[in-house]
Amino acid sequence: MKNKFLNGKKIPAVFLSLLFTAVLIGSCNKDDEDIDNNQPYNISGNANGTQVVPSNAATGTGTITGTFDPTTNTLTYTSTWTGLSGAPTSAAFYAGASGVAGTVVGEPWVLDTTMTTDGTVSSSVVLTADQASQLLAGNMYYSYYTATYPGGEIRGQITAIR
Repeated sequence: MKNKFLNGKKIPAVFLSLLFTAVLIGSCNKDDEDIDNNQPYNISGNANGTQVVPSNAATGTGTITGTFDPTTNTLTYTSTWTGLSGAPTSAAFYAGASGVAGTVVGEPWVLDTTMTTDGTVSSSVVLTADQASQLLAGNMYYSYYTATYPGGEIRGQITAIR
């Protein structure tokens, strides 16, 4: 009896094996992307006076590290500062690109009244969907303010990477 498939030609087993493997790999890819989309991001950023808008001659510096959970939009962070002109009077997150004055994200950070020119603060904040998008696009920063620099002593752009 003659096989009517492909004008009587048989499909080689190698071809069928490759086709099956391609379908299998293609079907697994979506699951992997879903898992990756739920993985937290690591955040980091370095702050100084040259990043403030307008820039200043302050010699203090700061850092921020932490994580961003995209399933809950929670940003958990630890920020340190050193060498400020005085104790920080406030600090906050802002949505804004590098070199651009942005809009405040949430409330300013709660700072201890006994803080000095060097210190650390750790906390978390839940971002809106728009704020989360700003963070992931590299358009979020943090700033520290002092009595000497009420417009901002140091500022640092935040990077979020997996």
